[in-house]
Amino acid sequence: MICPKCGQNNCQIINEVNITGKDFSGSKGCCGALLFGPIGILCGSCGSGKKANNVQYWVCNNCGHKWRV
Repeated sequence: MICPKCGQNNCQIINEVNITGKDFSGSKGCCGALLFGPIGILCGSCGSGKKANNVQYWVCNNCGHKWRV
Protein backbone atom coordinates (compact mmCIF):
# COMPACT_ATOMS: atom_id res chain seq x y z
CA MET A 1 0.00 0.00 0.00
CA ILE A 2 1.28 3.46 -0.88
CA CYS A 3 0.56 6.46 1.36
CA PRO A 4 -1.63 9.03 -0.42
CA LYS A 5 0.03 11.88 1.51
CA CYS A 6 3.79 11.25 1.21
CA GLY A 7 3.92 8.52 -1.48
CA GLN A 8 6.01 6.05 0.56
CA ASN A 9 5.18 2.33 0.76
CA ASN A 10 6.14 1.85 4.44
CA CYS A 11 2.54 1.33 5.65
CA GLN A 12 0.78 -1.15 7.89
CA ILE A 13 -2.82 -1.95 8.75
CA ILE A 14 -4.23 -1.41 12.26
CA ASN A 15 -7.54 -2.41 13.83
CA GLU A 16 -9.49 -0.09 16.15
CA VAL A 17 -12.21 -1.56 18.37
CA ASN A 18 -15.02 0.60 19.78
CA ILE A 19 -17.19 -1.03 22.46
CA THR A 20 -20.61 0.41 23.29
CA GLY A 21 -23.34 -0.66 25.69
CA LYS A 22 -23.62 -1.67 29.30
CA ASP A 23 -21.74 -4.53 30.90
CA PHE A 24 -23.69 -5.36 34.06
CA SER A 25 -26.73 -3.76 35.69
CA GLY A 26 -26.52 -3.74 39.47
CA SER A 27 -30.20 -2.92 39.93
CA LYS A 28 -31.28 -5.88 37.78
CA GLY A 29 -28.89 -8.12 39.69
CA CYS A 30 -30.27 -7.01 43.09
CA CYS A 31 -33.89 -7.46 41.98
CA GLY A 32 -33.07 -10.89 40.57
CA ALA A 33 -31.30 -11.87 43.79
CA LEU A 34 -34.32 -10.83 45.86
CA LEU A 35 -36.79 -12.67 43.65
CA PHE A 36 -34.86 -15.78 42.66
CA GLY A 37 -31.95 -16.08 45.11
CA PRO A 38 -28.33 -16.49 44.05
CA ILE A 39 -29.30 -17.57 40.53
CA GLY A 40 -31.14 -14.25 40.09
CA ILE A 41 -27.87 -12.31 40.18
CA LEU A 42 -27.38 -13.47 36.60
CA CYS A 43 -30.36 -11.27 35.68
CA GLY A 44 -27.98 -8.32 35.94
CA SER A 45 -26.36 -9.32 32.68
CA CYS A 46 -29.60 -9.99 30.80
CA GLY A 47 -30.20 -7.64 27.90
CA SER A 48 -26.89 -5.89 28.30
CA GLY A 49 -26.63 -5.00 24.60
CA LYS A 50 -22.85 -4.74 24.54
CA LYS A 51 -21.55 -4.37 20.97
CA ALA A 52 -18.07 -4.21 19.46
CA ASN A 53 -17.35 -2.30 16.26
CA ASN A 54 -14.09 -3.08 14.41
CA VAL A 55 -12.62 -0.53 11.99
CA GLN A 56 -9.46 -1.17 9.99
CA TYR A 57 -7.13 1.66 8.94
CA TRP A 58 -3.86 1.93 7.04
CA VAL A 59 -1.15 3.96 8.79
CA CYS A 60 1.99 5.34 7.17
CA ASN A 61 5.07 4.70 9.31
CA ASN A 62 6.91 7.67 7.75
CA CYS A 63 4.43 10.57 8.07
CA GLY A 64 1.77 9.07 10.44
CA HIS A 65 -1.14 9.64 8.03
CA LYS A 66 -4.14 7.33 8.77
CA TRP A 67 -6.78 6.43 6.18
CA ARG A 68 -9.50 3.89 5.48
CA VAL A 69 -9.62 1.83 2.32
